[in-house]
Amino acid sequence: MSIYDLKPGQCAYVSDIIGDQKLAKRLLALGAIEGTEIKVKNTAPLGDPIIINFRGFDLAIRKKDAKNIVVNNIR
Repeated sequence: MSIYDLKPGQCAYVSDIIGDQKLAKRLLALGAIEGTEIKVKNTAPLGDPIIINFRGFDLAIRKKDAKNIVVNNIR
């Protein structure tokens, strides 16, 4: 399951970042390492971008990038 599959308000933990190496490096530099809790705060009316919160800050990501962030332990 990926961040794209979560509904606003749901939390999960990062298990892997697949696909684009540039995206993976950027997210790892921001602290989205394995085990980091991520919460989906909101989505735009057409679903792009998605606003996520982790490590105390909000980040807007495209839905194609959100599909590459694999999560588990959804709450």
